[in-house]
Amino acid sequence: MTSHEPASSAPTTTPVRALSMSTIAFTVCFAVWTIFSIIGVRIKEELGLSETQFGLLVGTPILTGSLVRLALGIWTDRYGGRLVYTVTMLAAAIATFLLSFAHTYAHLLLAGLGVGLAGGSFAVGVAYVSRFYPAQKQGTALGIFGVGNVGAAVTKFLAPFVLVAWGWEAVAQVWALALAAMAILFWFTTGDDPVIRARRAGQGAQHSFAADFEPLKNLQVWRFALYYFFVFGGFVALSLWLPRYLIGVYGFDIATAGMIGAAYSIPASVFRAYGGALSDRSGARTVMYWTFAVSAVCALILSIPPTDYVVRGVNGPIAAHFEIGPWAFIAVIFVLGFFMSLGKAAVYKHIPVYYPQNVGAVGGLVGMIGGLGGFFLPLLFGWLNDVTGLWTSCFMALFVIVAGSLVWMHIAIRQMERRQAGLQPA
Repeated sequence: MTSHEPASSAPTTTPVRALSMSTIAFTVCFAVWTIFSIIGVRIKEELGLSETQFGLLVGTPILTGSLVRLALGIWTDRYGGRLVYTVTMLAAAIATFLLSFAHTYAHLLLAGLGVGLAGGSFAVGVAYVSRFYPAQKQGTALGIFGVGNVGAAVTKFLAPFVLVAWGWEAVAQVWALALAAMAILFWFTTGDDPVIRARRAGQGAQHSFAADFEPLKNLQVWRFALYYFFVFGGFVALSLWLPRYLIGVYGFDIATAGMIGAAYSIPASVFRAYGGALSDRSGARTVMYWTFAVSAVCALILSIPPTDYVVRGVNGPIAAHFEIGPWAFIAVIFVLGFFMSLGKAAVYKHIPVYYPQNVGAVGGLVGMIGGLGGFFLPLLFGWLNDVTGLWTSCFMALFVIVAGSLVWMHIAIRQMERRQAGLQPA
């Protein structure tokens, strides 16, 4: 016997093919993951849902897609990305198709749990793709893979046309069929990663489940998770929150607000590839410093509420007004989205460097925390609106998170540098 590879493995799998197919698959998965952002509006009208019920319906796939990332990442480390990716897509496709037959709120929530599996595919792709590339190229590769976030814009642009023509059920069915077709295409056009191939050839041992979880004891992993909570969780939260914000603050109609929200998500996804290349060239740490510093400035500017004030001038009181106009707001929010996209790539550049044997587990945890940010931050934004009465309170919250991340990162880096200096011979 001259080969230990199973007959189903593609014999000519290359890093480029693995990356390209994984990126396309993640784009389709992300489009399915965010499907409720469009069909949820029609469902809300048909069932007469309250705002709270609507928020839970839209957030359910985000929540489950985040929670499942840790398990999927570990399974990818053990069984390989080709198998886990394909099974995940097929399972999500079945749930999305069954969604079209759900017409009670409880059944919709149950289907939403399955739809959320599509969002868990991120952890699978990261672990799968990283094994095809050396450390000096992993930032670029994972940055390109992360461009699949643009699937959210695909849904926002295309789903409304299908919904208007045939109804929300048709959107679920078409998206489900697209995901199932993608799963089949992925299986037949990719092969196992080098680590899985080596194991099957008897050249590598599989570590235990305890070893999979061992890195999660490190505080550094949770620090990376906080970074991702801001750069990815904040990105998802703003994608969901921006239309409502633009309507409430600037009086935009829903169509214009929706298009701006979709336009925001495209560069905030596409530039992730540039962030990966920049992390390879200049270092992920440098990119993270720039990300947090600029994001903090942007969040601080956007957190300033419209203000009327009076100053005592030479000739009496002088009334003044300060407010960030709509075009200035859009410009600043796009700058914030750009640097978030760089940060998303830089965070995942760290993981295969520090934890090369546990990319699935560590990447899964970091992705899970980031995804939870996309679920909990919109809820926090709404609560802050109710408590403070200020629309800009959402950016106050983002400023606190990014400022805390920057301070923690700087302290941790200085501690590492002091430890390394202590090991240097005098």
